[in-house]
Amino acid sequence: MISEFFRRLTGQAPEPFQDVDARLALGALLVRLAKSDGEYAVAEIARIDRILSARYDLNQVEAAQLRAQCEAIEHEAPDTVRFTRAIKDAVAYEDREAVIEALWEVVLADGVRDHDEDALIRMVAPMLGVKDQDSAHARRRVEARSA
Repeated sequence: MISEFFRRLTGQAPEPFQDVDARLALGALLVRLAKSDGEYAVAEIARIDRILSARYDLNQVEAAQLRAQCEAIEHEAPDTVRFTRAIKDAVAYEDREAVIEALWEVVLADGVRDHDEDALIRMVAPMLGVKDQDSAHARRRVEARSA
């Protein structure tokens, strides 16, 4: 499954991305962000499961299984560009803002806003075609919900 996913991401004439590819790319990106500070906290894992569950209408077990697949993909992926490309190709701009919100939810899940996590979001947002200002608005919305 992982090799097939990467084949679709890197092929000479990539096939159009399917919803399952966008799911895996988003999940892997969330995992990569959670791990970017060197800690993969339980709070971050739980937040990823809740995001996947809500976004894709999954129960807790299905969300955890999807996250596990995404962890394996994240582990094998040489860079982040592959994930952002899959998301950008499959997701409308308005929904990409929601992706940035999901990323901020993971960053803020453990109560610590780490420099490495911030740096990864600053790198990913433009790759998704999301403006810095829209990313900042997304962060403020997440912070307001968390307060």
